[in-house]
Amino acid sequence: MAIKIKTKLTFGLLFLFIVILCFGALGIFYVNRLSSDAGMILKDNHISLEYCNHMLKALEDLPGDTSRIAVFETNLRAEEHNITEPGEYEAAAEVRSLFEQLKRDTAGFTGYRQIRKAVFKIEDLNQVAIIHKNLVASNTATQAMLWLTVIVTILSLAAFTFVLNFPSIISKPIRALSEGIKEIANKNYSKRIYLEQKDEFGILADTFNAMAEKLDEYEHSSLAEIKFEKSRIEAIINKMNDGIIGLDSKQQILFFNAAAAALFGLQEKEVLGRYAPDIALQNDLLRNVLRNDSGNQLKILLNEKESFFAQESIVIQNDNLIGGKLIILRNVTPFKELDAAKTNFLATLSHELKTPLFAIKMSTQLLDDKRVGLLNTDQTEILGSIKGNSERLLKITGELLNISQIETGQITLQKAPTRPEVIALKAMQAVRLQASQENISFREQIEPGLPDIAADEEKTTWVLINFLSNAIKYAAKGKTILLQVKRAGRDVHFLVTDYGKGIEEKYVRHVFDRYFKVPGAGDRSGTGLGLAISKEFIEAQGGRIWVNSEYGIGSTFGFSIVTVTG
Repeated sequence: MAIKIKTKLTFGLLFLFIVILCFGALGIFYVNRLSSDAGMILKDNHISLEYCNHMLKALEDLPGDTSRIAVFETNLRAEEHNITEPGEYEAAAEVRSLFEQLKRDTAGFTGYRQIRKAVFKIEDLNQVAIIHKNLVASNTATQAMLWLTVIVTILSLAAFTFVLNFPSIISKPIRALSEGIKEIANKNYSKRIYLEQKDEFGILADTFNAMAEKLDEYEHSSLAEIKFEKSRIEAIINKMNDGIIGLDSKQQILFFNAAAAALFGLQEKEVLGRYAPDIALQNDLLRNVLRNDSGNQLKILLNEKESFFAQESIVIQNDNLIGGKLIILRNVTPFKELDAAKTNFLATLSHELKTPLFAIKMSTQLLDDKRVGLLNTDQTEILGSIKGNSERLLKITGELLNISQIETGQITLQKAPTRPEVIALKAMQAVRLQASQENISFREQIEPGLPDIAADEEKTTWVLINFLSNAIKYAAKGKTILLQVKRAGRDVHFLVTDYGKGIEEKYVRHVFDRYFKVPGAGDRSGTGLGLAISKEFIEAQGGRIWVNSEYGIGSTFGFSIVTVTG
């Protein structure tokens, strides 16, 4: 049965613990024993000898000094309570008997010799005991030294053997496995590891051998196929019209296709395997590409023609580890040209349509003038339809012209100090007729003493008119629209609240997108450009535009313009 490494370690540490425990326990045992023997020598017998010395000195002063009887009595009584040796009790009793005779007749007592002899007998007994106990203590010390020497020698040899052999049980298979892994890293898949151990290291060695065998098989069976696939992928990448650069995790160039070589003015053999930032030091375009994020567009002069490329960066990950990056430069010049052509077409079409539409509008106004002639009911209805459609077409062409200006970057701003209340009053005046037709009233809250704002009055008024027109469309008939103009820090806020149906939360973030219309709103005549143009106009002036809406309660559209004083 194979013993696991954990078990081996446990046994080894347990063995060392037992060695320490045994040595410590044996040492404590003999130290305590020596301490006990020494205590026995010094304590009882030594005290008895002192009592005997005091009694003998007292006898020397008798019978002349009777006060020494009390000293003798005190030491004799103490000795009687400290009897520890065989025969000591009888000797003490003899001293007591003679001492009682001495106390009764001090002057006539003749047994001094006998009493001294009895006291000497007590001394002899204790001295013999001291010698005996000293021998016992010496024997104990000798025995302790012998046993401790034997045990220390045995345990030291065992521990030395353990320390000498046990590390190799761990280090030898680790060393073998380490060498095997190095060989595999060097692509020597024929390397095998053979261990006699049947523990985890043995299992690991078997697993290693199985892995090496599989790698060896894969190396020999798939190498040609892999090389073929690599060549085919490189051919495909080189044939692509998009510039493609492959970088590894250390930003070294792995591949550089022909389109990329033409764009950067570099040869593939010059850059492969090199550190990309080092090459970028001498190549401005590569430096910009490495710095740019995915989705940015680059303007590049290619074949003496201004071209546009969209950059896309793809991070290559494997098991959450970054393995490199793929940079793709896609030529979007044709799309850019088509977009510019579309913008120019819309601008031209809108501009050309404004003249006939304006003529139609003037003609309808003349026809509506009673001085020209009276119209019957049908004619009046037809004229109203023509007037409404011409107004709608004029608004659409105006929005198309504005959006074309925005797309070409040709927004012209006439910023000047402007009174916020003037913008508010002009906007309300422009939509008052529209509001009255829908039976909608205005409630304005214009903060007094507002400072001037740095704004293009015409475009800012256009934005507020657009907010109010939308509010009239979506507010319930007979309701009131709230217009607020107030200061907030360095800005002046313009807010329009309609108390209408409101906008669902999922659509709120799209209301300022071009051509977006809220589904189910019911207005099909608009272009979906009004709010997008409003956003561009406000942001071009350094302002901010937003909407807060709660479905079923209403919407508040607002924008802010910075004050002249800041």
